[in-house]
Amino acid sequence: MKHKTNYSVAILVLFFFGCFIMLNTVHSQSESKKNSTKFKVAAAQLTPVYMDREKSLEKACKAIIEAGKNGAKLVVFPEAFIPGYPEWVWHTMPSDWEQNSEMYVKLVNNAVAIPSPTTNKLCEAARQANINVVIGIDELNTESSNATIYNTILFISDKGVLLGKHRKLVPTGAEKMVWARGDANTLQTYNTSVGKLSGLICYENKMPLARMALYNLGTQIMASPTADDTDSWLATVRSNASEGGMYVINVCSPGNRDWIPDAYEFKKNMPKDWSKKGNSCIIGPGGHIWKGPVENKETIIYCDILIKNIIEGKRMFDVAGNYSRPDVFKFSVKEDEK
Repeated sequence: MKHKTNYSVAILVLFFFGCFIMLNTVHSQSESKKNSTKFKVAAAQLTPVYMDREKSLEKACKAIIEAGKNGAKLVVFPEAFIPGYPEWVWHTMPSDWEQNSEMYVKLVNNAVAIPSPTTNKLCEAARQANINVVIGIDELNTESSNATIYNTILFISDKGVLLGKHRKLVPTGAEKMVWARGDANTLQTYNTSVGKLSGLICYENKMPLARMALYNLGTQIMASPTADDTDSWLATVRSNASEGGMYVINVCSPGNRDWIPDAYEFKKNMPKDWSKKGNSCIIGPGGHIWKGPVENKETIIYCDILIKNIIEGKRMFDVAGNYSRPDVFKFSVKEDEK
């Protein structure tokens, strides 16, 4: 009887071991297929309808559907696309209480709550188009006062699921007049149908420790929405792509003074030749620009990418792997602190 029991146990062990091997083989084959699959990604170099949440949302949803129809599996929008970047902070004196207050109230009234009908419509557009979406918003702090704004990017899956958000850690310069500081809890990487996706906003991309936090989470595609269209900025994101061995989708809204409605007093303070050329582009893991940069027009930029290229590049330099040296350096993120 004892021998029969031992025999039955051995059969069960072999059965479960076989299932384990089979599942791991299937997973390995799935990952191998994903790594060698070509994906089309897109950078939506578009201009929002300034300080108008509903019209900017409508424009975003149309672009999402268009990118999906053109075969893209990921589309990235500019910084603060809904309802727009607070340009007045650079053209209004901090002491001008009336103008700053007027524009801040306008921004709060058009900011995006999470969740809300606005995010629901974005998710539905992503589901219909079968495309992953990263989009910049001015986020209302619905968790408390409903009167503070964060510079935020949303991550939405091709199933229409709101995966999460990232709040910019440090508003740059005069941006501090309108945006609060984010915290470590939104430094995340998301598993999507196109790979591990994360994002940093504008000058956050210059923060070595913020980048390292995402490298350690296995980032493969970095969304880098920005308001900077300079050549020196392109040098920054190209360097980041090379350093992280990842794709970078760099996207900025194009436009000139005509973008700002005449009703806003701060427009009078803007130089007559003020403009943003966009300069959006898609950068490969080696730091080379694969598509773009595109200047002075609204368009959606498309590019085919391969996750395999990331793995090939990391054979020589993997900042979170063979070049990480945890025996020499200690790195941590205070995720539990707000």
